[in-house]
Amino acid sequence: MNELSRPADGAASAFLPVYEPDLSGNERRYVLEAVDSTWISSRGAFLDRFEGAFGEVVGTPHVTAVCNGTVALHLALHCLDLQPGDEVIVPSFTYIASVNTIVQAGAVPVFADCTAEDWLLDPVDVERRITPKTRAIMPVHLYGAVCDMDRLCALAERHRLEIVEDCAEALGSTWRGTHVGRFSAAATFSFFGNKTVTTGEGGMVMARDAAMLRRLRIAKGQGMDPDRRYWHVAMGFNYRMTNVAAAIGLGQIERLPAILARKKAIAARYRANLANHPFAFQEMRPEVDSSDWLVSLLLPRGANRDAVMERLARLRIETRPVFYCAHHMPHHERPDLVLPVSEDIAARGMSLPSYPALTDADVDRVCEALVEVVQRRG
Repeated sequence: MNELSRPADGAASAFLPVYEPDLSGNERRYVLEAVDSTWISSRGAFLDRFEGAFGEVVGTPHVTAVCNGTVALHLALHCLDLQPGDEVIVPSFTYIASVNTIVQAGAVPVFADCTAEDWLLDPVDVERRITPKTRAIMPVHLYGAVCDMDRLCALAERHRLEIVEDCAEALGSTWRGTHVGRFSAAATFSFFGNKTVTTGEGGMVMARDAAMLRRLRIAKGQGMDPDRRYWHVAMGFNYRMTNVAAAIGLGQIERLPAILARKKAIAARYRANLANHPFAFQEMRPEVDSSDWLVSLLLPRGANRDAVMERLARLRIETRPVFYCAHHMPHHERPDLVLPVSEDIAARGMSLPSYPALTDADVDRVCEALVEVVQRRG
């Protein structure tokens, strides 16, 4: 048994997951209140309270809660009235839901590359891919970083396109002081268990205005007229959040400033500890205030990522690869498409433990283990 496979003693042997939710606030109390009220499905006081609190964070009341982040994307795209053959430009380097929902909405995903510095949608490559069939651009704000919204909004205005922001990983992130999602016809958020705010499963859609919000609310509730029960005025779905999930979300969002502050401190410590080692982090543009959702980095070229992750796992440190490129997936494969920046990031990227309860000693332990493992060439 070598040193790296030998279990450590004491605190160093504790398992460090990539993420775990912090449920130490009012979450339990609010859930019990929801249960005691008997309002446990998609109606109840906590839904209004959660949407209201979320709206205060993002700076607009035009928000509506849904049952997960994927249906949030589909709902937003559905309400753009996309037609068969319409194109939506999306980064290939993204979680697959960004792409699948474009197809679900009847449109065609057009894959664009990302920039090497921030790993996000490259406006230059987006412009190359605009055609007469293009209807929308989908910026995806990965890991808490924010796309170049000045250039993307200018492109959209010049070509009369809509923007749908995928903000699943960017609650708390801003561009020039404006919260992500405020640049779109509709924008979406996720509250999966590993997100900055969780409801277990859940999502939110932010609308540009009251008219779009009304469309979203009708569509998420089976197309029923909100003023006439069981009269259905449009094609719709059952995408509603439950009152119990909203109760968890309210308890979470009450502590959002403290959660964000701790996550920023964790990210800063990772960057400081690893500054003199051959790792590359996402570089935030000066206009960005990142929520630092999930600290991710690129391993040096030549390192075996799978072997690095396996050896860290033997040290009871969980990591995960960044996303694989969507244009390499069997159901979206584009054999002739080469996106060199996205493909390089997808091959070398790795995410580290990033949950708010991590201590400084935990972060130091991860850094020390990572450096040692990589120095041994993974």
